[in-house]
Amino acid sequence: MEILIKIFGEGKDLNVIQMSSRGVVVFFIALLLIRVSGRRSFGVKNPLDNIITISLGAVLSRAIVGVSPFIPVVVCCFVIVLLHRLFGWLVATNNRFVRVMEGDKILLFDKDRFLRDQMKRALVCEEDLMQGVRKSALTEDMDKIDKVYMERNGDISAIKKQG
Repeated sequence: MEILIKIFGEGKDLNVIQMSSRGVVVFFIALLLIRVSGRRSFGVKNPLDNIITISLGAVLSRAIVGVSPFIPVVVCCFVIVLLHRLFGWLVATNNRFVRVMEGDKILLFDKDRFLRDQMKRALVCEEDLMQGVRKSALTEDMDKIDKVYMERNGDISAIKKQG
């Protein structure tokens, strides 16, 4: 036990070697947590996935700097990951749960007109909308655009007119 305390330290008074040792261990624990949480958590980027990213970063950092006891931090992170998996499963299997957790897409532009009330609701200005159109439809010509949506993850996507 004494050797572990020498390597990893105890409490907040850690030297460079001890903090670095904790960092290495936390790195591998984080890799394991990411594998357990699944690819979704670092690929989709919706509110649920942002929560796990922020939470794991905040909690794991406490183990590195010695602000919180190591084992409770790791257990807390596994609980966060398991909750993420549960909510991810519920989102994948239950449409009502998706709407509660992630909301619906918002129509911002339709039939050659900007839907100002919807833009206000989405907290989007015309330039934000145009940026999304340029990015997703590769044009600035709104005459070529049929609809523009704010997706559930906050991205703006445009659908070009047919023909």
